[in-house]
Amino acid sequence: GLGTDLIKIEGVKELHGIDYTIIPDRIEAGTYMVAAAITGGDVLIEKADPLLLKPLIVKLEEAGVWIELEKNLIKVTGPDRVKAVDIKTLPFPGFPTDMQPQFMALSCVAKGTSVITETVFENRFVHTGDLIRMGADIKVEGHSAIIKGVKELSAAPVMASDLRGGAALVLAGLVSEGTTELSRIYHLDRGYVKLEEKLNSLGADIKRVKE
Repeated sequence: GLGTDLIKIEGVKELHGIDYTIIPDRIEAGTYMVAAAITGGDVLIEKADPLLLKPLIVKLEEAGVWIELEKNLIKVTGPDRVKAVDIKTLPFPGFPTDMQPQFMALSCVAKGTSVITETVFENRFVHTGDLIRMGADIKVEGHSAIIKGVKELSAAPVMASDLRGGAALVLAGLVSEGTTELSRIYHLDRGYVKLEEKLNSLGADIKRVKE
């Protein structure tokens, strides 16, 4: 049954329709939470379930981010500079692997040294090369990445290798000196709707151009 390793389903002769509301995308909400944290800004996220984001909320608060919670409402206020924290990805309800790249971008400008351990997917550190190109100090050792935070990143031409890695590079670009050019943004469109428009509404300066 529910909460065990085995669920048994007994078939019926027919099914009937119901009304069902799909839960909000916790990874999209989490990405905007990290955007506020990395820029030292603030964002109010509506229709997001704090219970589904608990592992991220715990780590952001540990990093010094101020978070206020109400039912289906999350307010995030970033400090001038976050503190370094360690994370380890795990299956739900643990820290989501799909938030690992975004949190790595945040760790790149944190005060101190962070260790990110990936236990869910292989080759989930592909985005580190582009973050290093932007001035990050990252060393990958097996399933872990050691990130020494720097005060600022620098703009560079970078390429999205996948959906969440691309999101991490967008976040890094928000706090980089100069103009960052990100290619292969079709990866972003698989998981975000009007990402640049939403970030621009929060004060970012992002333009989508044809290659």
